[in-house]
Amino acid sequence: QVASLLNLEFGIIIARKLPFPGNPEAGFGAVAEDGSTYIADYAAQWFPESVVNRIVAEQRQEAARRVAVLRGGEPLPDIEGRTVILVDDGLATGATMRAAIMLCRARRAARIVVAVPVAGEDVAQEFRGLADEVVVVLTPPGFRAVAQVYRHWYDVGDAEVLAIMERWR
Repeated sequence: QVASLLNLEFGIIIARKLPFPGNPEAGFGAVAEDGSTYIADYAAQWFPESVVNRIVAEQRQEAARRVAVLRGGEPLPDIEGRTVILVDDGLATGATMRAAIMLCRARRAARIVVAVPVAGEDVAQEFRGLADEVVVVLTPPGFRAVAQVYRHWYDVGDAEVLAIMERWR
């Protein structure tokens, strides 16, 4: 919708949450498709390095699978010198968005805009120091999880993403 309303190109960057062992809903970091990795400081205190490395490797493999399925294995378009608007359904910890920003910085994007409908105020403030611009529609008090502000929240599967991409084309 953002790309359509602004008459911009549209693409997908794959970033995967690094899930806590035994609790896949919570995460301690994220990895982007190019290997850019964000790991929260506390992870080293909670998990041995071997566990962290195993989870990172698993999520890199899943990111590669998603690139193959969702982009047909095509590389990201060249973003060097361009403005990139990163859109997600919200920022809880912001780990996947951090990994996506790292990817864009590594690919020398001229400007990075983070645009989300919802985030916690603290996280939104942190991102103002990470991105060139941050647009957050709502920062509700007591915000902890993206799902809490949606009537029907669910993980979007590959088939739905492919249908969205096909409608865009």
